[in-house]
Amino acid sequence: MAQKLNRIAFTLREGDEFIPLIALLKATGVVESGSEAQEVVTAGMVLRNGEVELRKRAKITPGEVIFFQNYEIEVE
Repeated sequence: MAQKLNRIAFTLREGDEFIPLIALLKATGVVESGSEAQEVVTAGMVLRNGEVELRKRAKITPGEVIFFQNYEIEVE
């Protein structure tokens, strides 16, 4: 049986155009630390709009969807 997907809606702070990928993972609580965020990105465990994203500081903008383990993070 497939794991239930945990959906998270993340809203950028007013005036922000993007959030770095590792900051997003940490801010949403799907990882416990910045170093863990860097490790999972480097290991190729994070998908950005369905594609593996290896850039730790990739600029994630509204409308993008990040997948990590059983989490789906939609940036608004």
